[in-house]
Amino acid sequence: MGSNFGQLTSEVLSLGTAGDFADDFVDVLKKHPLMRQFSRQELTLLAEYMDCFGVCRKSTVIREGDEGDFLAILVTGEAQIVKSLDGQDTVVQTLKPGELFGEMSLIDGRPRLASCVTNEPSDFAVLTHQKLNDMLADHPRLGNKFLLMLLGLSVAHLRQTLHVPPPQHDAVAAYI
Repeated sequence: MGSNFGQLTSEVLSLGTAGDFADDFVDVLKKHPLMRQFSRQELTLLAEYMDCFGVCRKSTVIREGDEGDFLAILVTGEAQIVKSLDGQDTVVQTLKPGELFGEMSLIDGRPRLASCVTNEPSDFAVLTHQKLNDMLADHPRLGNKFLLMLLGLSVAHLRQTLHVPPPQHDAVAAYI
């Protein structure tokens, strides 16, 4: 059983479902290259499976080594992915609205490989493993499309880690 995003820190405020903010949610996601393959209707439906949380500045929303079974999408604000290397915290990535993180633990339920810390007050949409399963059962086409997007994101991260140059076109779109 993974940790619950809403219980990670006392500064987390539950805001309802992403569906309650569907227009803002869709507008943010449509800016991200991996989400452009999704129609407005599909993203609105995806929002119904996600819960939203508001988080204060300098809050740790995912902690390296913790168990987890969810991914999160930064909807507003800014956050950093931080990895502990030789006892030093190293910023691996700065997240902007529309970017997601935590997808590996969503899929395999294994401990987090890095932490995520907010740089400013931020809002997140969170998809749990259970809600992903619900989406796959209720809307298999959307669920499969989402899983293919996650696969493309994971491949892109692996290529970046291995320093393999990305293709000159959006290869993920060909699979979705």
